[in-house]
Amino acid sequence: MPVEPSPNPSVVERSESRTVPCTPSGYPPRLSPNSQHACRGRSLQVVMRSAIQGDISMKINIGDERRRSKGRVLGMAIALGLVSALPAFAETYVAGMVGATLAPDTVRGRVNDPSFVGLPEGTSISNVQLNSSIMYGAKVGHYFNSIPWLGVELEAFVTAPHRPAQRLTLNAPGIGTIQQDEPGATNRIVVVSPLIMVRYQAGAFEPYAGVGPGVFFLHQEQFTASGSPSNYSQSNTGYGLNTQVGLRYRLTGHVSMFGEWHKATLVVDHRRVLGLLGEQGTAVLTLAFEIAPAALGTVLANEEIVDGKSEVGGFDVIRKPMRQWVLKITAYADRLLEDLTLVDWPPSTLEMQKNWIGRSIGAEVDFVLADQNGAIRVFTTRPDTLFGATYMVLAPEHPLVDVITRVEQKEPVAAYRAAAAKKSDLQRQELEKEKTGVFTGGYAINPVNQERLPIWIADYVLMSYGTGAIMAVPAHDVRDWAFAHQYALPIREVISGGNVQEAAFTDTDRGKVVNSSTGDGTFSLNGLTSSEAIPKITDWLAKQGQGTRAVNYKLRDWLFARQRYWGEPFPIVWVDGEARPLPEEQLPLALPESNNFKPSGTGESPLANLDQWLVTTDPTTNKPARRETNTMPQWAGSCWYYLRFIDPKSATQLVDPEKERYWMPVDLYIGGSEHAVLHLLYARFWHKVLFDIGVVSTPEPFRKLVHQGIVLGEDNQKMSKSRGNVVNPDDMIDQFGADAVRLYEMFMGPLEAMKPWSTRGVEGVTRFLERVWRLMVDEQGRLSHAVVSAQPSLDHQRLLHQTIKKVTEDIEALRFNTAISQMMIFTNEMTKAQQRPRSVIEPFVLLLSPFAPHVAEELWDLLGHQPSVSQQPWPIFDPAMTVSERMTIPVQVNGRLRAKIDVPVGTSRDEIERLARAEAAEWIQGKESKKVIYVEKKLLNFVV
Repeated sequence: MPVEPSPNPSVVERSESRTVPCTPSGYPPRLSPNSQHACRGRSLQVVMRSAIQGDISMKINIGDERRRSKGRVLGMAIALGLVSALPAFAETYVAGMVGATLAPDTVRGRVNDPSFVGLPEGTSISNVQLNSSIMYGAKVGHYFNSIPWLGVELEAFVTAPHRPAQRLTLNAPGIGTIQQDEPGATNRIVVVSPLIMVRYQAGAFEPYAGVGPGVFFLHQEQFTASGSPSNYSQSNTGYGLNTQVGLRYRLTGHVSMFGEWHKATLVVDHRRVLGLLGEQGTAVLTLAFEIAPAALGTVLANEEIVDGKSEVGGFDVIRKPMRQWVLKITAYADRLLEDLTLVDWPPSTLEMQKNWIGRSIGAEVDFVLADQNGAIRVFTTRPDTLFGATYMVLAPEHPLVDVITRVEQKEPVAAYRAAAAKKSDLQRQELEKEKTGVFTGGYAINPVNQERLPIWIADYVLMSYGTGAIMAVPAHDVRDWAFAHQYALPIREVISGGNVQEAAFTDTDRGKVVNSSTGDGTFSLNGLTSSEAIPKITDWLAKQGQGTRAVNYKLRDWLFARQRYWGEPFPIVWVDGEARPLPEEQLPLALPESNNFKPSGTGESPLANLDQWLVTTDPTTNKPARRETNTMPQWAGSCWYYLRFIDPKSATQLVDPEKERYWMPVDLYIGGSEHAVLHLLYARFWHKVLFDIGVVSTPEPFRKLVHQGIVLGEDNQKMSKSRGNVVNPDDMIDQFGADAVRLYEMFMGPLEAMKPWSTRGVEGVTRFLERVWRLMVDEQGRLSHAVVSAQPSLDHQRLLHQTIKKVTEDIEALRFNTAISQMMIFTNEMTKAQQRPRSVIEPFVLLLSPFAPHVAEELWDLLGHQPSVSQQPWPIFDPAMTVSERMTIPVQVNGRLRAKIDVPVGTSRDEIERLARAEAAEWIQGKESKKVIYVEKKLLNFVV
């Protein structure tokens, strides 16, 4: 079914809400609630979808009207070499179809609909090559005796059009023409369509037409230009309209030949479907716009660069200096570390933030250039290994590279720098990659032994860390050793304990310093441990004027500028080369309206092209001024949204101080661990700035952090369509009810754990809800006669207060699974009672309500209470009633349970042992007793 996209695809955007009866969804299937509280309505959303429209080419078909003749018909189709069989005038008919779908050479002029955010109206794609395909299928139909010209038909067919690997042309107003290489794809499309048929009976020839809805099952597998499979595969279901017209010619009384022309309008969700046949233009354009920023003059993230090219699309990228705004997050590095003691966060997240900030204590050491003026400053955490330095390495971007490079080395150095500029920082720091570099021809002097050290450049050294230069000690650093081994550079041991000619010895805390003394013998580190040597050599360097103690951070200042149109503009104007902030009365500064997204060509954002907005006057001096053209990243809004939750309508201040003092800090933040070193770190920094200027009253925004776990498939693997292990919550709710599914999700295990789904587990929770229901409701759906107003027994009172205590404390600690376990214990115990006092039952319903709100609401109503259970105060426990008067002690012999004894609380150990010996006499009598293990109030074990 090759589809030629319409130049004007229809787009439906609709959102509707309506109340629908949902009594069954809130309850287990065998409960029969009849209360208005059971359902508050369900919101239905129809997402925006885009339609693509196209033609299905001619099909020649042969078929037969009778099912019993199907075998004969198929034989005839093959013998005739035609396509399928169909009757001419029969009232009921069956047909098989075999044919071809003919693809056009090119899909031209696919126009992007303006409803797709981020792409200008009028964007088009061209040069999409498609191949023809065979098709096959079947249909069954019936014409009515009373109305012989009217009938119905059910049709199903399959086609598999192929799209070869090719280069597409994207044309976007304001952006220009972009070439993009696209891998090929094989598409398998199954169409199932019921149709209303009309015909005109005119002798042997019978024209007819049909129309009806179609369901389209789409599967696409992408492959590379060489024809090998890639890891891209997707399946989707769409819906649309299938129309056909045809001319049927009767061959015999039962067999006809006909030709058909189909036209299909297929509607698919544009968020999920990236391509169908010639590719849905908007999806391709969205993809190209995002993955090809180098061609569009924007920036790429490190993770989006592979081998010097954009990950998808293969556009060349290069590092180049650009004017950027940064936020001085490094000025807060120590506070960001120290204040981690103020929060209750998972230890793993605390460790991730500490490592990301990366505070290192060491020394900065100056290596004087050997043959010219100047020096290279190096930061090192291991100044005790200075005597082991045998060469130096600069980052390719280091400003001294141009100064120290000899004439004969300029060409290879320039080539290496150009290659390094195409790599991301992540690629450059991969431990497993082969170390590469180029000798500059320059030398520096080691300050401790006056040796001449050759200066290299290598991409594993980053300009963004330390000073962008290192002293290489290959004997005791893995990367330095690999580099020295690659280029046959000297390796000198200065910490004993390893075979440094075979591998770097990095466990230097175990060894002693060796080969580390000055030539004149006035200074030596030999025989010291590293921890002793570091302060000694740091002091010596300071006295010599060649080094000093220093603290360094992995954390870099926060790059806060983007060269894109979309984003908050900086409220800055430039006057005579000076940046000046706009006054508060001119805030907020809004983006100008524009359809021109084309980059300026100078590295600035598209805002640089909008002269009417760009050129302005300084509000203070009235001098001519130009606005800042960089825009802020998405973090500009996501770092402080919680403050606007407190005070969302204030137009005069960020947040009302009184409301902020009442609500902050956030008591509980539940979010994924993937935010550990981005959003959570940035939000903490932002909050500290606001704290310093008096906008907020707390140094930290989020007091407690919990990372929610993931629900896995029943096969213990992450849910995915490709694995076929996805559990649809709607299906589970239809089968078991919303309360059962909700309760099971909380009962699966700790909130932060990864847990496999189990449908049998839902069944178990459903049975628990049914026991709760039977605890209070009889077979006729009325309040059970067992629910009475009598005074509860002491045991029942203790059970209730123990349950209130356990559930309350577990909810506060987010231990929902153990709270549910306690409610199961309560239900089992109360089920045994012939009378169930209201004063015990009713508080239990309140405890159940957060976990199973529909069932609890119905039970509350049956108990005769109004208003809603959700408006009732939470029950309070009496601490004195949570303590039992008696306790049960398991008695073990050699670790195996042999008996249990019931004794009053406070019984002495000697008395418990005496009673236990009597109960376990048959297992210990006549045997040597080695020891008696007693765990207070828990168990007693005889070892014999």
